[in-house]
Amino acid sequence: MRTLLQFGVATALLFCPSNGFTSTSQRAATQMMSSFNSHMHPISRKISPTSATTLSMSFSSSPLKSVLKRSVRGAKKLTKVSMSDAAAATPEEGETKKGFFGKLKSVIPPANERKKLIPLALMFFCILFNYTILRDTKDVLMVTAPKSGAEVIPFIKTYVNLPTAIGFTAIYAKLCDKLEQKNVFYTCTVPFLFFFAAFAWFIFPNTGVLHPHAFIDHIAEFLPAGFSAPLSIIRNWSYAVFYVMAEMWGSVVASLLFWGFANEVTTVDEAKKYYPLFGMGANVALIFSGQYVKWVSKMRANLPPGVDPWGVSLKYLMGAVMGAGAAMVGIFSYMQRSVLTDPACVDQEKRENKKKKKKVKMGLRESAKFLLNSPYIRDLAILVISYGMCINIVEVSWKSKLKQAYPDPNAYSAFMGNFSSATGAVTLGMMLLGRTIFQKFGWRNAALVTPTMIGVTGLAFFALNIFAPTFAPVAAKLGTTPLMLAVLVGAAQNILSKSSKYSLFDPCKEMAYIPLDQDSKTKGKAAVDVVGNPLGKSGGSLIQQILIFGVGSLAAATPYLAVILGGLIFWWFKAANSLATQFEEAMEAE
Repeated sequence: MRTLLQFGVATALLFCPSNGFTSTSQRAATQMMSSFNSHMHPISRKISPTSATTLSMSFSSSPLKSVLKRSVRGAKKLTKVSMSDAAAATPEEGETKKGFFGKLKSVIPPANERKKLIPLALMFFCILFNYTILRDTKDVLMVTAPKSGAEVIPFIKTYVNLPTAIGFTAIYAKLCDKLEQKNVFYTCTVPFLFFFAAFAWFIFPNTGVLHPHAFIDHIAEFLPAGFSAPLSIIRNWSYAVFYVMAEMWGSVVASLLFWGFANEVTTVDEAKKYYPLFGMGANVALIFSGQYVKWVSKMRANLPPGVDPWGVSLKYLMGAVMGAGAAMVGIFSYMQRSVLTDPACVDQEKRENKKKKKKVKMGLRESAKFLLNSPYIRDLAILVISYGMCINIVEVSWKSKLKQAYPDPNAYSAFMGNFSSATGAVTLGMMLLGRTIFQKFGWRNAALVTPTMIGVTGLAFFALNIFAPTFAPVAAKLGTTPLMLAVLVGAAQNILSKSSKYSLFDPCKEMAYIPLDQDSKTKGKAAVDVVGNPLGKSGGSLIQQILIFGVGSLAAATPYLAVILGGLIFWWFKAANSLATQFEEAMEAE
């Protein structure tokens, strides 16, 4: 195309010398003709630059001149058409390039979204870093405590954790009525950090004085053996308080305060894009915290005689919790000053309207009635309760096997550290997959992944326990024991269940709150997350207690637990489908 254009321009210059073109123009034309000839077929090279010049001089006054002028004008029109075609072709190439770079750019959030997503991811990182350390520590403390075991967990979740959660919900509702949300956040988080510091530096070193072992031993002489678990809670009461505070950190700080704040600063469209992704950075915390717990476990094994290893390790663990907690509070304060006041990040008009809206003050009974009358909140509660019951039914049985395999607290803690790291690694992969599931299959299918995962893996774990003799040859071929095989399968079940929860269940649940009004968001979320979560775990624990009293042991209750797990999964599926329909209708209404 370029060569043809050169030929057309050169022809016009050479054959029309009387139209005001100078000799310089003719020389330029001669050079262009040479370039043209070098690119053409050898036959065309017969028209040399010299002969072309001669022809132009001889034909300058020829009758053919007018014909040539018309030909040149036609050539100019053709040239314009050719150039316009070339120009039209250029955007297509540009669109291809733009499509590639556009896809690359679409992965990276714009500046206004990055300004709030990065701090949110860092906050979630700090919260989950702490929760992983606290979760592993509470299990080690309570399960390996004197005259205690995994059998204590159902009782502590039912008779200590659940009443605490209900009491906190009533206090939280009052705080929401009297304080701004940012002050509610500070009021709820700071006491947690003070307690964990006090436990490591003041309470644990004095447990010999604070725990009434002699008194409980005296009472145990007059009570049946079935009371050993409740008495163990009283015997190790400071460990029980730590257990409850660690559980409440997950329910209050992670589920209620963090996600409530995230829902306040993000839109539904942003949530669909980024909720599965920004949790990736947070779940790196599971890997880091798991390895940190493992490092502390190895460190305390090398301490000199006479030094309490748990006393030293608790100071290291709670020191890390204090540091991550301070970072979380600092990031939240930064977002209050720089993100919530930025119109590019948060719609200021909607924010002001929420502030001006008069809060409806309700007592605990009125709040409960308000929430129970909402099918939307009920279905959300069923999702959370079902998860809590299902995970508790499987987890307690697994931890009972885990204690048999690792009776030493150091070995138990090291295994839990590796377990947390593996959970974080698998969750990262699930986070990447989660965004694709949301985009291609929608909210409904994403919400059904977690119950499917827990149902399949949970029933596999129970089958391994029920039919243990059948799997003994398989364990022998794998070079392990049936007990260790059950521990590993249970660990895989917990890892897959928790990773699907973090990557899909939690984002689905939090997206469902966004279309709700402010009262439903705050009080409904408090009821569902703070009460619903422990209620689910307590419900699972209560089922286990009834079965233990009925059939004699947790191992004997395994077949019944498998049947109950199947029923809960069915109930969960039904509520998820109902909520999906209501969520889609709420989004269309907006």
